[in-house]
Amino acid sequence: MLSAFPAKMPDVPPNTSFAGELCGVWIDDDGRAHLSVATADGGRKEQVETFRPFAWLGDAAMVGGVAGVEVETLKGEGTFRWLAHAPERAAFEEFVREVPEGAVIDWIRPLENQYLLQTRRRLYDKLIFPQLRRCQLDIETGHAAGGGFSDARNAADRVLAVGLQFGARPRLLVLEEETDTAEKRLLLELNDVLEAEDPDVIEGHNIFKFDLDYLRLRCKHHRVPCAWGRFGQKAVFRNSRLKVAERWIDFPRCDLPGRAVVDTYLLVQLYDIAAREMLAYGLKDVAIHLGITDETEDGRTTIEGSRIHEVFRTDRARFLAYLADDLRETRGVADLLLPTYFEQVKTFPLLLQEATLRGTANKIDLLFLDEYYHARQSCPQLSTEVAPFEGGYTRSFQEGVFRNVLHFDVASLYPSLLLAIGRNPRSDTLGVFIPLLTRLRDYRLNCKQLARTAPTEDLRAEYQARQASFKILINSFYGYLGFSGARFGDGDLAAEVTLRGRELLQALIDEFAKNDCIILEADTDGIYLSSAEHFAAPEKLLAEVSIILPPGIELEFDGSYAAMFCYKAKNYALYDGRKIILRGSALRSRGIEPYLKKLTDRLIRHLLGAEAASPLALLEDYRRRIEARAVDITEIAKSEVLGQNPETYEQFVAGGGKPRRASAEVALRLNPRPRMGDRVTYYITAKAKGQTSDWQRARAVSGYDPDRASYDPAYYTKKLDDWLERYGPFLGTLPPKPQGELFAGA
Repeated sequence: MLSAFPAKMPDVPPNTSFAGELCGVWIDDDGRAHLSVATADGGRKEQVETFRPFAWLGDAAMVGGVAGVEVETLKGEGTFRWLAHAPERAAFEEFVREVPEGAVIDWIRPLENQYLLQTRRRLYDKLIFPQLRRCQLDIETGHAAGGGFSDARNAADRVLAVGLQFGARPRLLVLEEETDTAEKRLLLELNDVLEAEDPDVIEGHNIFKFDLDYLRLRCKHHRVPCAWGRFGQKAVFRNSRLKVAERWIDFPRCDLPGRAVVDTYLLVQLYDIAAREMLAYGLKDVAIHLGITDETEDGRTTIEGSRIHEVFRTDRARFLAYLADDLRETRGVADLLLPTYFEQVKTFPLLLQEATLRGTANKIDLLFLDEYYHARQSCPQLSTEVAPFEGGYTRSFQEGVFRNVLHFDVASLYPSLLLAIGRNPRSDTLGVFIPLLTRLRDYRLNCKQLARTAPTEDLRAEYQARQASFKILINSFYGYLGFSGARFGDGDLAAEVTLRGRELLQALIDEFAKNDCIILEADTDGIYLSSAEHFAAPEKLLAEVSIILPPGIELEFDGSYAAMFCYKAKNYALYDGRKIILRGSALRSRGIEPYLKKLTDRLIRHLLGAEAASPLALLEDYRRRIEARAVDITEIAKSEVLGQNPETYEQFVAGGGKPRRASAEVALRLNPRPRMGDRVTYYITAKAKGQTSDWQRARAVSGYDPDRASYDPAYYTKKLDDWLERYGPFLGTLPPKPQGELFAGA
């Protein structure tokens, strides 16, 4: 029996408060659930309920348990055949401590997620996003020595201001005078404001690594409690890490009982995983990239980080305008990225903060565990490995520039194939996978329709956020099957879906070719082709090709483009006559030096017909100015994200580890040292005796001295030569490489 969600679309008018809706939960040391619920006037009130922590057991030796802990036998033959409930938290923790070494036990963390699963309640269930009580937070800090960056561990450095914004209402807490007493009053005032305003969520850009951690250290200095949570609770800090694509980010996590902390710095990196279009993740860069702030906007106040304290003293109005802009841009970023997670917590039994920091497989596991818990069905153990299987279809058919480009996409290819196959994973003994996927798909289609037809803008935005969130979730069901940590994974089923997907895409490619189309690029995201004949009427081509599709599989026309530059597989540029869309890291890498990026951007615009000027003139201009050392260091410096902490890298090198990395070597010399996930910007100096590698000559841009350690012109002009060798064939300056060489060496 599936749970009630999603049973129907909530039909809600905007600006309506839902009394009793759950807006926060915290489990205290006694195991009681403290709830923050919405009131009729849009406020929040506290309720307290009993809660029985639970764990799944897979070992008969544990069934005796601890006095007061109830153990029941579950249906089925899964690994976890027993379910233990404790009357309160102390008994639960004692039970866990008594577990014999090597015994099989599993439980949901944190306990707040357990409560949501056990009661089948969901946060913000019937609220729409505008009804979420949000607070943006940003701090500005001072460096007593002047002209540098503030360090909270220095007794004389301090918080200059705390910017808060509640909806359209800014609240700027500003240091009255530069004394310890005044800073202590400021920190106490922050506690009072958060208690009075009672937000559901606190948002900030890099709020974990900087704002909250800095406030923590200053509160510790003044012996002020970090009383930022609900229910009179203090903040809880611990070291944590988040995996973003292939790299890890270390950060000091902050949990606020009853509230969520949302770090937009992390959200934008998760958002950028697929497109990899952002060149930097600083607030200003992100705001421009997402269209929150115009790059040429005069109204945006800018202050160099090292001059913030000076401006605080000499131009208070400018300082406050800078702080207000940070709050505005933080809210703008969260406006775009947070609704997806807001919708997720209406589906999954987990806190909003957990939703922003957990992977999709973990969330899908919670959906299944909800069903198995309430059906009292035994559960399988987390899978540790999945047999490898061939990946999805990816192929580049052409290189160069093509006109009259059309894009066709198989709607939700893998979920549609899963539903067509209709088989649950072999470990899903309750048989919930396919029925749940079906209901989620139907729910998403309903939301998609209402996003077009809802009577108000607020509701249309709400339904659009829901359908986008559910699209991601539905598409993740296939990936979940092949994930090694998925409890209900099934590599054989994933392999069958992938095989059918490859066969289907090949059949479509063949059919398009029969209709005199030039196939350019194809993968699971769709097929790009060039056709002067069908460019004006793609719907006719769609109808002719769709007849080969099996029932339940739909082909969609997804857009037309004036031109497409095909570089290599999954690396291409599209031009629709107004804007250019880049795909793939080869054409737009976050680590590429700015002068090379500018050249590549000029190349792409020129090839696609968006700009007449060739990049060759710019290349020669760079060559001349680099040789004269007339190019600014920021144009040639390289930025890289640290893949490990400097201390770890230091141990790696001490143990004879290779290769050594320029960015990591620079990080070792910086004070304070950056952490894993931080970006390090460096340049290469001229060769000295015994220096044969880049890592020996790398220096931090922050300490650049053109007189004592200037950059090496030969190094950077060689990069111009490499760039021309790579892209020259498309400009007619070099004979084209054989296709195999192009694809292997690019």
